[in-house]
Amino acid sequence: MHFCLKFVVFALFLVGSIGASTKARAADPVKRPNVLMIAVDDLRPTFGCYGHPEIKTPNLDKLAAGGFLYERAYVMQAVCSPSRTSLLTGRRPDTTKIYDLQTHFRKNLPDIVTLPQAFKEAGYYTQSFGKIYHGGLDDPQSWSAPSFTPKGPPAKAAAQSATATQSKPQTQSRAQGKPKAQASGKAGAKKKPQAVGAGNRKVLERDPKTGLALKLGPNNRTGRGPAWESLEAADDELADGKVAARAIEVLREVKDKPFFLAVGFVKPHLPFVAPKRYYDLYSAADIKLPANPYPPKGVTEFSLTNGGELRTYAGVPQSGPVSDEMTRQLIHGYYAAASFTDAQIGRVLDELERLGLADDTIVCMWGDHGWKLGDHGSWCKHTNFEIDTHAPLIFRVPGHKQAGSKVPALAEFVDVMPTLCELAGVAVPEGVEGTSLVPTMTDPQRPWKSAAFSQYPRDKIMGYSMRTDRYRYTEWQNKQGEAVARELYDHETDPDENVNVAGDKAQADLVAQLSKQLAAGWQAARPK
Repeated sequence: MHFCLKFVVFALFLVGSIGASTKARAADPVKRPNVLMIAVDDLRPTFGCYGHPEIKTPNLDKLAAGGFLYERAYVMQAVCSPSRTSLLTGRRPDTTKIYDLQTHFRKNLPDIVTLPQAFKEAGYYTQSFGKIYHGGLDDPQSWSAPSFTPKGPPAKAAAQSATATQSKPQTQSRAQGKPKAQASGKAGAKKKPQAVGAGNRKVLERDPKTGLALKLGPNNRTGRGPAWESLEAADDELADGKVAARAIEVLREVKDKPFFLAVGFVKPHLPFVAPKRYYDLYSAADIKLPANPYPPKGVTEFSLTNGGELRTYAGVPQSGPVSDEMTRQLIHGYYAAASFTDAQIGRVLDELERLGLADDTIVCMWGDHGWKLGDHGSWCKHTNFEIDTHAPLIFRVPGHKQAGSKVPALAEFVDVMPTLCELAGVAVPEGVEGTSLVPTMTDPQRPWKSAAFSQYPRDKIMGYSMRTDRYRYTEWQNKQGEAVARELYDHETDPDENVNVAGDKAQADLVAQLSKQLAAGWQAARPK
């Protein structure tokens, strides 16, 4: 029986079995589908299939054209480890207690069953390549074989000059309109590119039984080279090219068994290193500067950051605005790095086709959070704004009659785990705090969640943010749960979140209503 037909039969079986129990393992009347999960670091949803053709991503566009593109998917916290932990465990940060880049979720939840672990226990072969869990915090219990992490920087690429950093940055900033001296992006141009998982991470705590690293020391961010780099190098000389190559090798090895393969690409994470041909896809003169290079009016003291992650790279000013010229160069590098990763995704998907596995394999692609490119006069992630919490999410489900749909439903990254489990007939582990998105695939326009929730800590203050159909409402709460600051953005009139209207007297009733809805939490926002 061809898989497309088998998949429809299996889906009908699932519909009949859901009412009995979603926690008991479903019977296996037909071959269950494979899963290929693709993760991309720091990829904001402003590329081709999301209506932003300025970033060239033909392979992601093709994937979306044959699947389900979630237009409004949100991460639980806009930084790598908490976001990935939520997706891979189906739990929110206040449950996992993961708010930083140093703590393993098994320190707080040692017996939790992860998404890949659930598939492994259901008889799937599971393996990861590149960055799936955050660097240094991998989870061996999730995998059937050791994770693949490319070792060391490519010697040839490291020897090339940084051709994208040769023009001297301008000294004029739109954010302030006054000249400001800045260092050239050429500084450290021959610095070796960063490999996946690179960095001096000291282990501060290990599990006494398993030896698993539960707590890491801070990442060494000193002595970094340029923030962007154009190299005369082959794709496979860079870390993400090696990840794609190894994933292809394993696809060939496991093609005859059920598999859950997780392939993680680190670009367009800083530094924006890519082969020159991807830089050449773009003209520096055509790069548009952000439309809002200034903080929102009425912004709170907790809302924005200094973009410190970017400022550790050579040539970037330690504080204050980034010049227009450097902004264009950084955006150019980001675009090039995104196109480089898109090409690696295409290699893996092409091999899936070549092996005859495409009709047997669910593909799920996600970016771990959004990213600021000078928007709000800021950089990187680490905030509760829409531009940081909104992330790409695409599923391709073989044989589905609604394939090619853009789904407007509010979705959360904790929903990925129950969705993949339901699609594959794998038992959903106890305690998952997301909701399967399968009903939105059957009816992409159906009513769904009334809100999506994100959060971000600032020292002893936690910012809880809620995205409804129209509004983003954020409360910055102290340890007693008292709101010490609020934000309200009306996406009908202010989609870029440029004006915080929480303090307007005319919005008092709306603020009270949204505050009550935020307090009710994600359980009350579930679809009816």
